[in-house]
Amino acid sequence: MHALVVTAHPSSRSLTAELARVARAALEACGHSVEVSDLYAMDWDPAVRLADYGDVVRESETVSVRSRHAFDAGALAPDVVAEQDKVRRADLLVLLFPMWWHGMPAMLKGWFDRVFVNGFAFGLQDDAGLPRKYGDGGLVGRRVLAVVTAGDRGESFEPRGLNGELEELFFPFLHGTAWYTGMEPLRPHLVAGVDRPGWDAFDEEVERLRERIAGLGAEAPIRYRALADGDYGRDRKLRVDVVPGERGLRIHECHDGEPGRAAPGLAGRCVDDHRLAS
Repeated sequence: MHALVVTAHPSSRSLTAELARVARAALEACGHSVEVSDLYAMDWDPAVRLADYGDVVRESETVSVRSRHAFDAGALAPDVVAEQDKVRRADLLVLLFPMWWHGMPAMLKGWFDRVFVNGFAFGLQDDAGLPRKYGDGGLVGRRVLAVVTAGDRGESFEPRGLNGELEELFFPFLHGTAWYTGMEPLRPHLVAGVDRPGWDAFDEEVERLRERIAGLGAEAPIRYRALADGDYGRDRKLRVDVVPGERGLRIHECHDGEPGRAAPGLAGRCVDDHRLAS
């Protein structure tokens, strides 16, 4: 397996940076090859700029259309192309970042904004002309693990916790970015309570991350419903007979024994670890 480790923290001596080094070493100890994008060390520009798309666009076109023209023409900015090449080579993306204002740092969000352009990560169609998204897309065949550090205690990110349940907090990324582009999101790895006085769990958290990475080959991703499942109508709403009466973000996860069903070929990917073990 080949992994891309993407980290976003301004300090090379931060907990995030230390965990990134642990993650890389753990992946290599398992026999995997690793590339690293340390966005702050790279002085990555997170802002989308028209210069990203060269001179192949018209002023009236949207950013999405501009990026598609530039992608098709091979005219994207060199730093964007370099990161896309890293993503192409990867079977697994490991993202390490602190939770700032209930989300990822702008540096990392800007990496997605600039790298995951139309034609590369999304905007594709199948043979029938239908959109390839939510379970399919330009990045299908990859998995992604977010390793998140947070100041508050772990209990506050549980289903009844004050901060909100972690997977729901990161639904926009897990479902709206990873799953949308075809990547299989693993459940986020939370390192919590790091801002509490006297926090002394570094060694414990290092070991827990090593164990998590060592077990990734057998780990099932979050099983979201694919657009191709048939669970959604033309209005992009769940059919009334699928988890009837239920609302909220969890209805987009597919569970065994319920009216919803996994699309052919998708259910097997939830338990198929041959690609990750290779």
